[in-house]
Amino acid sequence: MDVTQLAARDAVRAARLLSDVRAARLTGQRPRQAPRPVIKQSWDRMLRSGVDPDHDFRAGLLTHEELERRRGTSRLRHVLPVLRQGLLSVADVAQHIMVVADEDGRVLWREGSSPVLRRADSFGFEPGADWAEDVVGTNGVGTPAVARRPVQVFASEHFVRSHATWTCTGAPITDPRDGRLIGVVDVSGPLETMHPATLAWVDSVAKLAEARLRERHQGSLERLRALAAPVLARLGGRALVVDRDGWTAAVTGMPYTNRVALPKSLSPGRRWLPALGLCTVEPLAGGWLIRGTAEPEPEGATRIVLDLGRPRRWSVTVSGPAGSWTHELSPRHAELLYLLALHPAGRSAAGLAEDVFGDPARTVTVRAEMSRIRRYLGAFLDHRPYRFSEATEVAVLLPDDPLDLLPNSTAPAVTRGRTGDTR
Repeated sequence: MDVTQLAARDAVRAARLLSDVRAARLTGQRPRQAPRPVIKQSWDRMLRSGVDPDHDFRAGLLTHEELERRRGTSRLRHVLPVLRQGLLSVADVAQHIMVVADEDGRVLWREGSSPVLRRADSFGFEPGADWAEDVVGTNGVGTPAVARRPVQVFASEHFVRSHATWTCTGAPITDPRDGRLIGVVDVSGPLETMHPATLAWVDSVAKLAEARLRERHQGSLERLRALAAPVLARLGGRALVVDRDGWTAAVTGMPYTNRVALPKSLSPGRRWLPALGLCTVEPLAGGWLIRGTAEPEPEGATRIVLDLGRPRRWSVTVSGPAGSWTHELSPRHAELLYLLALHPAGRSAAGLAEDVFGDPARTVTVRAEMSRIRRYLGAFLDHRPYRFSEATEVAVLLPDDPLDLLPNSTAPAVTRGRTGDTR
């Protein structure tokens, strides 16, 4: 069933059919038509997490101060002009609204047709509201964030019944530097405004926004590089200049690396950095000058905590004699570090490929990802086989419900882990 094409021809008939499909799925019957795979997967997540399909649950709105804080710190603020130019003029004419939410599903901005804005108010689709999938069910903000792909949700494809008069289309916006989700842009409106071309339209504008972020990043590095050139020319030994997030602008006396893992609250002085050892850190406009020293690294045990207990907020924290730092993990890196923690003796590239993909031949992909992991954990990982070094103490924090372990992962070893099978 191509629901988008059917809805474009006869929205009422499509809505009625989807209502029957949803009712059959919720009562355990076999529907006349199967829901689309992306919708079925979302419904399965909702049933597993206990979202009530018949009651409209609304989390508390953000306070005005918290909303403004999130707006002011979100990278999405840099691409609002791109989103407005690409979406608002058409959305207003087509009786739609544009909604921009952060990576947590919190609505930060909402603009468009005034009558549609008032209608959205009736079910809490407003600035500061929480539209994460596990809060309000399948929708055009929360579901693209989980699926990491553009998703159109029409009528009763929404899991919660009260949203069935609505159509919404959302696309994730990722940080082009590292692929991390930073938010979702959504175009929504009443049932009868649905159009099959909306999905491609919204996705195209989201990609334009990512391109704008990429341009901003390259421009800032070029400015920092121009500032750093005369500084590095006067120095001997190992040194590099990075921006506030650790992205490298210039380097001398050492191999080039794209990014250096920095502590969250880096300050000037002598600091221990995992990839570089003991360094002297000095501030520059827009970044840091980092100079390596020849002194030995401090002795003592290093503790590594892999935190997989929070939904979509996985991280690794390293604590040692020189202090501690935390790095947030992508889904793939969270999978690989979880697998290494399960196998203290180590895993070969072929073993990890079988664990992750069910195919031991996919070693090239595994080696590429492990190379990226070593950029921030290099001092604490051995290879041949891959494993945490013997000088580290490793702990893993798991979710309370085993089924919530890396819930979107299809890796065979992770799937077994959800059932308690850690072989």
